[in-house]
Order: sequence, then C-alpha cells, then structure tokens
Amino acid sequence: MTAPVSAPVTPERIFQLAWGYAPPLILEAAMKHRVFDVLDEGAKNLAALSAATGASERGLAAILNVLVGMDFLAKDGSGVYSLTPESAAFLVSTKPSFQGGIIRHTSEHLLPKWLALNEIVATGKPAAAVNQQGTGTDFFEKFVNDIFPMSYPSARELAAFLNLKAAPGPVSVLDLAAGSGVWGIALAQSADPVRVTAVDWHGVLPVTRKNAARFGLADRFTFVEGDLLEADFGSGHNVATLGHILHSEGVERSRKLLKKTFAALGSGGTIAIAEFLVNQDRKAPLGGLIFAVNMLVNTDAGGTYSVEEIGGWLGEAGFTNVRTLPAPGPSPLILATKP
Repeated sequence: MTAPVSAPVTPERIFQLAWGYAPPLILEAAMKHRVFDVLDEGAKNLAALSAATGASERGLAAILNVLVGMDFLAKDGSGVYSLTPESAAFLVSTKPSFQGGIIRHTSEHLLPKWLALNEIVATGKPAAAVNQQGTGTDFFEKFVNDIFPMSYPSARELAAFLNLKAAPGPVSVLDLAAGSGVWGIALAQSADPVRVTAVDWHGVLPVTRKNAARFGLADRFTFVEGDLLEADFGSGHNVATLGHILHSEGVERSRKLLKKTFAALGSGGTIAIAEFLVNQDRKAPLGGLIFAVNMLVNTDAGGTYSVEEIGGWLGEAGFTNVRTLPAPGPSPLILATKP
C-alpha cells in the first residue's frame, strides 16, 4: 500500500505575513481620501475618483487595485470602480454601521507602539500604560468613538435580552468605563425607565456627555468622574456593564472591580461583561490571542481571559448563574446575577 504523499511545506504563509501591515494602512489611506464615501454616490473610473477626492491618479490606482484584490471594491472591464456589499455596509463613513474607526485606531494609535515589540517582550513593560489616567486619558479620549460601532450591535442585543421596558419601575444602569457611552445609550434607548450612571476619567466623560446628548438622552445620564477603584458607584443598580475594560485592568484590578460592582448592584441585579475572550487552553481564537499582545504593548498588567477565568472572579465576588449571551461582537457577552 502506497503511503499518502504529504503536501510540501512552503514559506508562502511567511511571505503573506511579511506584508501583514499593509491591508489596514491601505484601508486607512482609502478612507482618508474618501474613496468609499465617493463611490457610495456612484461608480467611477480612476480619473473621476481623482477629481472627486483630490488624490493623485497614481496613488489611487495603487491602492484601488489592492482593494479590488481584497474584495472591498469591484472593477469592471472598462476600469470603473464600485463598492462591494461589505464596503458599502461598513466602510462608508456616513453610515451608522461604519466600522472604519477600528482601522484608524490601529494605524494611528497602535502600530507606532507595536514597532517597539521586541523591547517590550524583553522587558515586559508597555510602550505607554494606557490604563493609567496620566498616560491613558488622551489615548481613550481619541479613540472611544472609533469603536462605538463595534460595541453598539452587542449593546442592543443585551438590551433586547434584558427587556428593561417590562420592568415594574425605574431601572438604574451603571456603565463602568463608559467611554463613548455606547452600552448605556443602547440600554436607555430600549426603555424609557432606564437611567444611566456613567463612570469614567475626567478627560473621557466629555465624550460620553456629547454622545448622550447626540442621542437625545442627556437628561437620563448622570456622570461620575474618577478611577474605577476609587469612584463612588452608588448602590442599588439593576444592571452594570463593563464593556471591554477588564483586558486593560489586569487580573488583580479586575477582581477588585468585580467585587466593587457586586456591592453596587441591588439584589437580582445583572452584570454584563464584553471582552475579547480566549479559550481556557489559550490556543484560540487567534484574535483574542493577538489582543493579549496588544495589552502587553499598551498596559502594565492587562491581558485576555477565558470565560472560565472571568467566571471564577465573578463567583469569588459573590455572583451566581454565570452564563454567556451570543452577540454580534468579537465574543459572546458574559452575564451573571447578584443573588
């Protein structure tokens, strides 16, 4: 019997990874020069795109060809470019579903710091610890709106699950590290009785205030400034949200934060946690594993965690009924209840 022939090992994946930095930068350049916004108005050839965007034909031709190769644009036989369903849905800046902010965040805020990864791995110390007020306020103030569209669908899914409009009385939501305010906004939109206490740093809360006002919810928000472990959370809340915050806090601060959150909830209250989760054996998913390196680059103790780890911290804090809720974000939400 002939033994099966194994496929030869090739360096093709390594060659592809060597250019891994290129796609987000090309997408950023296209967004910067309004390529997707202009094509949303109608298909155009290279000359028309150049006239509409003000960018050179040579520069546009180079990135447009790559965008066609990545299926973010289509090109017909006469050289006319148009959007694909994916770019039409997520890369037109005027649409609520726009996801280009995460690309801008990557190219402007993250890549420069990742260039120091060799030294960071050697020392275990971040390029700049963004989880501290002194170095982190400016960082978060600049990008929290960029990731609003990433969290909004998950926040709406949480709102639908909680069904707060059926509550017999007022509903108090504690939005921790509120940032753009996306979690509190989605919950407040879902039910008139909802009132939100948004907690974040002094330099970030103006962004939260502006967004609450933009959605017509300013009168239903209260704002509390300060570090999460020092700020006054109040008490008796029905819901507490921690949207993508534990990964920057690290294990010890996260455990303390969950205990403090438990104390701030009323009996029967729900905590909802959004995170970039990893499996317990830390073999997958790749996105969560890469994000752990991002925390190495940007925080002094942050990382990514599994449902089992976070569930253990929740149990330690006193929560029960730890479960997950499928959501359209990068990972399911983790929910638990205060008895």
